[in-house]
Amino acid sequence: MKDLYSHISIKQAIAPILVLDATVPAAVDVDLAGCNSAVIEISNAEKPVGDTGTITLAITHADDTGAGVAGSYTNVAAADILGATPASGVVFTLATALQLAAVTKVGYVGGKRFIKLTLAEANANSTGTIIGINVIKSHLLDVPAI
Repeated sequence: MKDLYSHISIKQAIAPILVLDATVPAAVDVDLAGCNSAVIEISNAEKPVGDTGTITLAITHADDTGAGVAGSYTNVAAADILGATPASGVVFTLATALQLAAVTKVGYVGGKRFIKLTLAEANANSTGTIIGINVIKSHLLDVPAI
């Protein structure tokens, strides 16, 4: 059996939270220093039948300013993402009522050091949907010897 454990690092970007009308978590910056690839894992509970609004996840990215902090963020483009076609940075959408629980993966292959994950909600989501997001970093630069 191969060893995946030593070759990935997982960061919980957004702990599972109930996203509903006017209630979304703050945007989260993720530093990708020390890795050469990343997957954003989005876990969502079933979206209730009465919630007809949308919930979206947008990804923006930024270079290092040279001081170890993010510069200006810009929307990711199609060339930066695997598994989704971003529109204004939006890579994930729950748009209709009664969507089943699911796990979605989106690959980030852009060349920037920082990504920012922003959940947004619009219109009628009065019951809410639980969503959690992890960033799985891989192709680590400091991998233990096997």
